[in-house]
Amino acid sequence: MAAGESSGSVVRRILLGSQLRRLREDRGITREAAGYSIRASESKISRMELGRVSFKARDIEDLLTLYGVTDDAERAALLGLAREANVAGWWHSYGDVLPGWFQTYVGLEGAASDIACYEVQFIHGLLQTEGYAHAVVTRGQPQACSDEVDRRVALRLERQKLLVSERAPAFHVVLDEAALRRPYGGRGVMSAQLRHLVTVSEQQNVRLQVMPFSFGGHAGESGAFTRLRFPESDLPDIVYLEQLTSALYLDKRDEVAHYERVLERLGADSLSPEESRDLLRALLHDA
Repeated sequence: MAAGESSGSVVRRILLGSQLRRLREDRGITREAAGYSIRASESKISRMELGRVSFKARDIEDLLTLYGVTDDAERAALLGLAREANVAGWWHSYGDVLPGWFQTYVGLEGAASDIACYEVQFIHGLLQTEGYAHAVVTRGQPQACSDEVDRRVALRLERQKLLVSERAPAFHVVLDEAALRRPYGGRGVMSAQLRHLVTVSEQQNVRLQVMPFSFGGHAGESGAFTRLRFPESDLPDIVYLEQLTSALYLDKRDEVAHYERVLERLGADSLSPEESRDLLRALLHDA
């Protein structure tokens, strides 16, 4: 199965979940009552509506009945969406090294048509060289065996195929200068990483900017984040905030709009793509 198709399953889960939530709220039914109708808890209904779990056809049928959806065509469409949403993505083969909360992100990343992000600590995962990724994983997972490290690096490299695929998204990344100067893996690894950034920044779908130390305080004071936008009109923009052992996915319009404004300010205040390449070349010369 193609990566785009499997990534789409995550989007379909979220779409179906949002439609179920809309139907429930329109009927004035509580999550507790909905959970009772399918022999489940209120928290399971919440996870279903957020697109965090797979769907059983029987549960969807019972919920649609509870919500008064009797039109055969409408029921068939939603049940079909549930079947498509349960298709496993390519990343599930990395389930041994991929936490469940990050699986959702990988699927959304693969389905996005526009990705914008700000990074402070590291070079963004979609732009890391194999050597740099290996150094980052080794530093972050000191107890991991060599096989596990290799699997984590392989997953990261597999994700990067997205940027050169037929349906490659627009990718705007603002890297804090700290991410460029913080060494991982030694001089050779960092030199190769900087050269790779210069090369990839010239791709038509990539806009790479650097927020220089010289600017001082800036709009990205809250730390790294990613905004994902999708071709499906029914799916809202999502802001992804990664934590140490979990992640937050924000989709409320006012919250996403706030991060969008931060992205606009970061883009305006950072070095231009041309100036950013000049800085990368200067750092490479000094490396």
